[in-house]
Amino acid sequence: MKFNWGTGIVLAFIGFISFIMYFIITMHTNDQYDHDLVTEDYYKQELEFQNDIEKQKNSKALTTNIDWKKTSEGIVLTFPKTLKAENITGKVFLYRPSNKQFDFDATISLSNHNLLIPDKRLLDGRWNIIIDWQYSGKSYLYKKEIVY
Repeated sequence: MKFNWGTGIVLAFIGFISFIMYFIITMHTNDQYDHDLVTEDYYKQELEFQNDIEKQKNSKALTTNIDWKKTSEGIVLTFPKTLKAENITGKVFLYRPSNKQFDFDATISLSNHNLLIPDKRLLDGRWNIIIDWQYSGKSYLYKKEIVY
């Protein structure tokens, strides 16, 4: 068989197509490359987006907003001292962008304006904290990206 330009181009196309097919099959079958949507109920959250904007405006209007710090026990969230701790209700949602299996939420139960998220529930890396809370019938929303 004689090797000429036509044969070389055909072999190059076959090699390129083989590489692309291998890449596509690997991406679809390997769990390491499995990337999910940010949330399962994306459309429901999109409909509530305006409510979230209003809640964030309420949070920014506070004299002091929620503060957080990393301690040896975990993350301590400090709510504004000007508010009565027993009247604060809501949920804290921790979202792990790299793996949704580590996502969790907790209800707010305060002791002296502080809420502790235990260290055993947190892995090193990036976390998104979303705190949806209410005080005296008014709703607030706090979002923060942290690296633990």
